[in-house]
Amino acid sequence: MSSYKIALKPGPILEVDFGEPASNDKIIRDAATRLDELIKSGKLSGGKMIKVNGPASVPVAMLLGHRLAHLYETVACYDPKLQCYMVVSCHGGAYSLGDLVK
Repeated sequence: MSSYKIALKPGPILEVDFGEPASNDKIIRDAATRLDELIKSGKLSGGKMIKVNGPASVPVAMLLGHRLAHLYETVACYDPKLQCYMVVSCHGGAYSLGDLVK
């Protein structure tokens, strides 16, 4: 079992969650390995927008943002207080930082 779980759902939505207990140095390596698996398989191939939903430590959130920004024009993460996704990275002008997306 991995210390960090990443699954691609329709939308596309990247569902993330903690797995087995571990420290951040292991968690970030497991998250990177899982992202690489999804990219190499072609399941995470890039496009206009990806939404991320689920808990992440600060190091993992930075990893996700960095890697996904290379693949997708817009990256948005779910904000449970606002009950929608917030744009956290954007290229191309379709969205601006802070835009709220359902």
